[in-house]
Formats: sequence, structure tokens, C-alpha cells
Amino acid sequence: MSPRKFRLKSAFSDFAEGRGISTRLLILFIVLFAMAVTLAPPTQHYFAQRAQISALESSVESNRKKLEEARAELERWKDPEYVKSQARARLHFVLPGERQYIILGANPEVSDSSQGAAPINQDFPLGVPWYSRIISSITSVGVGNSGASE
Repeated sequence: MSPRKFRLKSAFSDFAEGRGISTRLLILFIVLFAMAVTLAPPTQHYFAQRAQISALESSVESNRKKLEEARAELERWKDPEYVKSQARARLHFVLPGERQYIILGANPEVSDSSQGAAPINQDFPLGVPWYSRIISSITSVGVGNSGASE
């Protein structure tokens, strides 16, 4: 045996005997630790790539569903009756000879948005420029409403 191998073997033997472990068991632990350190990064990359692949597959599936919906809508637009109904509903088109009546205020979903608006200042004569009216409206907001909020 060469002196170097003997020193290495005796260093392992001294360390193992001091801990109460056999030399073979210590070498086995070192080999397992080296394998774990060697295999950890590729394993981590593998799982990261699998997660990325799963995310991309779900994205492809959602895009495929959107594509099918777009194709179905395109097929609907190829139907002349559907186009006619959309033109009537969206653009208020009528066929020749028909009359269309639009009734204002009949839609209960539309609310009057002026309920919460500030009152418009009407105290200016006609010669006052428009920007003075705007400045006055901005500065007078909340002046008359102090009793209403209490």
C-alpha cells in the first residue's frame, strides 16, 4: 500500500471510529451525498419544465376554446337572418316599408345619473365666458350641501 492511501484510510478510520461508524458506512454516506448534489439541479429543472409545460398546455386549451367560439360566431354571421337581426338590434335598421319607433325612457335599467351630480350655477349673465362658469361650478361644489350630508 502506498503511504498516501494508508493516510487516507487511516483518516477515514480515525473519523469513523471517533463517531462510532464503520469506514464502509462513512464512504457510502459520502457517495450518496455526492449523488444527491449531482442529481439535484437536473431534477429541479425537470420539475420546473413540467410545470411550464402544464401551464402552456392549459393556455393552448383555453386558446382552442376561444378559437372554437370565434368560429361559431363567424358561422352565425354567415347567416343572412342573423345579420339582419343584428342590424336591427344594434344599428336600428329597418326594412323598406317598415316604421321604427324608439321610445325614450321606457328602459327601466337606465337610471338618471344626474341625481348625484352637483347643481349647475345659473347665476351668471349671458356675457360671462364659459371658463368662468366652469371655475364657479368647481368652487361652488358642496357649498349648499352641508346640511344634506349631516
